[in-house]
Amino acid sequence: MFVTLVHVRVKPQHVDAFINMTRANHKGSVKEPGNRRFDVLQSPEDPCQFLLYEAFDSEADAKAHKETPHYLAWKEAVADWMAEPRRGVVYHGLLPK
Repeated sequence: MFVTLVHVRVKPQHVDAFINMTRANHKGSVKEPGNRRFDVLQSPEDPCQFLLYEAFDSEADAKAHKETPHYLAWKEAVADWMAEPRRGVVYHGLLPK
């Protein structure tokens, strides 16, 4: 399994818009071939801090995700809402299989 944890810090005035746009990306992502999970997490201590947990069967599936209309729309919409560049950290998912 190919997992990416995407760390995102959003400008305070854009939190609600970010959540709405990310919801649309989530709805499309969970329907993609090879998608295992697409979780959106918000820090209870800092509502501007988000973590996206993206799990795909393979690296190829994760790369294909970045070509989808819902991801490309999300990427364009949220770019100016971020307080700093998002940071993706890749992991190999071992369990569950």
